[in-house]
Order: sequence, then structure tokens, then C-alpha cells
Amino acid sequence: MSDTPVLPAPVRTDNDLALGLLRQPRSVLFGPGQRRQLPRVVGEIGRHALLVTDERMASSTEFREIAEGLRAAGVEVEVFDRTEPELPRENVMEVAESFRDLPIDVIVGIGGGSCLDLAKVSAVVLANGGDVRDYYGEFLVPGPGVPVVTVPTTGGTGAEVTCISVVFDGERGMKVGVASPHLEATVAVIDPELTLTCPPGLTAATGADALSHLVEAFTGRAKNPTPDELATKLYAGKNVLTDVYARQGLSLLGRSLPAVAADGSDLAARTDTMFASYCAGMAINTAGTAGAHAIQSPIGNLTHTPHGFGVAALLPWVMRYNLPARVAEFAEIARLLGAGDASASDEVQARDAIRAVERLLEAVGAPTDLATLGLSPEDFGFVADQAVLATRLTANNPRELTREAVLEILRRGHAADDDWWGE
Repeated sequence: MSDTPVLPAPVRTDNDLALGLLRQPRSVLFGPGQRRQLPRVVGEIGRHALLVTDERMASSTEFREIAEGLRAAGVEVEVFDRTEPELPRENVMEVAESFRDLPIDVIVGIGGGSCLDLAKVSAVVLANGGDVRDYYGEFLVPGPGVPVVTVPTTGGTGAEVTCISVVFDGERGMKVGVASPHLEATVAVIDPELTLTCPPGLTAATGADALSHLVEAFTGRAKNPTPDELATKLYAGKNVLTDVYARQGLSLLGRSLPAVAADGSDLAARTDTMFASYCAGMAINTAGTAGAHAIQSPIGNLTHTPHGFGVAALLPWVMRYNLPARVAEFAEIARLLGAGDASASDEVQARDAIRAVERLLEAVGAPTDLATLGLSPEDFGFVADQAVLATRLTANNPRELTREAVLEILRRGHAADDDWWGE
């Protein structure tokens, strides 16, 4: 008897409704130097601002200039600069307790994904009261939050335009999403100059995250949702509008990631990478992420590795697993990345896409196998058990993610089995 596991058969899902759906901020301001418009942008929304950031950003010249510019424009400024990586629940409650008695009428999130997620979720807790746990899940936020302006300083998470915040709940030992249109920023100000001081490791992790967002949004499941599902589910599935952003982002990252890795001071490459990250955020805001993100969360908890490196190490193996269900989309990814022979068959080009993704990850110094993360085979069962519980994400995967399927991905990814193509 063969020891080869029986994996779920490929299930192709097409967008039969020709659905297009985007959720997005009211305004997006993009370009080098555009942070200098923040006094006008924030002043038009409110007069008492809370700036949410972390210690590294708070000590920077750029942050001090932003705060001083707001004060010079007549905006009263409060600062919370203790945001921690992977956004613990305690940060959210600390902001709520520290500022609920002040007349905060606009929140400005400045920093990486955790800072932006904290700004968004704190805004709804301050406005609606209660504990952030009251809002875990989809469409459970009862009303609008304090208006938020997002100012990203990394090119990767896309959190500046998404209406979800991911919180680590230590008592539950897991990351939980707060997903609601009420978390959408009012304005996103995206200035690539703010990424010029981003260290190489963070550049690699966030760049890998953006690449995973684009791949998973473009190859995810098209769900053909009913009107009721559109009104109650954040992720409506891959659709004609998210595909526009995914294609644009992939074509940009194919050339900008290697350039940023080679020279972090290359503003043109930083700009393209940040625009690709924005495109990725727009795509996942309704298409969602999928298998790599579902499996990464328990691995991150075990190995204490950055989210971006976790999804990087998983992405080639999740792509291999999904390949039988997404040959045409993977072949298009190869062409968007300028990889392989465009005259070859779709099957050949699809494999070229996976190899091209691996090269991009390697170019920025991100891991492409699970052993590098320090994951032990003894933990495969726990990871698989936890991953299949993330139904908000697994429902977006183009192939069904059973426990056995996750175990196979883990085994192949840990062994770096380049001869495996998901069949």
C-alpha cells in the first residue's frame, strides 16, 4: 500500500457573478513627501488628535516633524508610543483606558502594521466602549469609530487600507481578527520616504508579506456570494476589482523587491514596493488571504518568528498544494513577474511562477522553508489542528484545507521538497 497521503481533489471556483467589490478609505494620498500634508488632512477632520506609534518611530525626526506640524496647525496632540509587535490585546485596552476621558476626535496611526491595526481597533473601542473581545469576528462592531488617518512606514502589510485589525490574545494563545467596515480608515497618507530608514530585516519581512497577499488574493476562491453574505461577511472572495489591484501589485513587486534588497536608499524602488503593498491591501480587503496565513499563525506562536517570514516560508508550499486548482492564474503570475517562457504551456508557466516567487523571497533574505523558522516536526499536528480552526482564512483557499492537507504542506515545506507539485 502506498504511503502517499490522499489529498482533497482540486475544486475550481469561478466568479460566475462577474462580481466586483472594494472597500477602501474615503481618500488615499500617495507619493514621496506627502506626509507634509498631514496638518491639513488631520485638521479637516478634528482638533484633538491621538498619535499611535511605537518607540522606534516616536524617536525619529520624521515623527517629531509630524507632531510639530499638527500642533502648529492648531491641533492638540496626544501620543501613545508603546505599540508592541504582533499587537497584543493589552495594547488596545491600554489605549482605551488612557484616552477614553479625553475629547479625541481623530486618531493618526503612524508605523508598521501593528501600529495601524492598533489605531483602527482602538478607534472603535473608544467610540463604542467595551472590551476588544466583544468585537472579535466579522461585522460585530456596532457603529463607527473615531475617524482614523493611517500613515504606513513599511512597504508590506497593507493595513493602511484594510478594515481588519489582528490582535494577539495571550489568554487564548492565538491571533484573532476584528473585521468590520467600521474599521476602515478615513484617510490613508502613504509616503514612501518614510520607508527609507526601514531596516533590511523589516524590509524583507514586510515585502514578503505583500507578495503573499497578492498571490493569495489573485489565486483565492471566488465565492459568488448572496446579498445576505455580502452584508455579513468581510471576505467576498476573489473578484474582478481585486484582480486589477493584484495584477498591478505583482508586476511592481517583480522588479522592485530585488531593487530594494540591493539598495535600501533607492526611492524609486521603495515607491514601487509601497504602491504594490497598497495594491495588496486593496485586494485582500475583500478577497482575503488564505492558506499561508492560516498556517502561519500557530507557527509564529511556536517559533516567535515575524509574521512576514512565516508566510514567506509557507508561500511556495501552499502554492504547490494549490497548483492543481489554479494553473491558469499561476501561469499569469509568471508572466506578471516576467518569469519563464511566455510561449510555454500554462502548466510549465505555473511552475515557473512558484520558482519566481521563491527567487523574490530569497532576493530580500526571507526564508523559503519551514526548517529555517525552527519549526519542529513534533509540532506539525498542533499547527494543523490550529490552522483548520481559522475558517475565515481557510474558506478563501482554492483547494480545501483539511488537517491532512496541512500536514502534507508542513512535511513538504520542512523538507524543502522541490519535486512536489501538489498532486
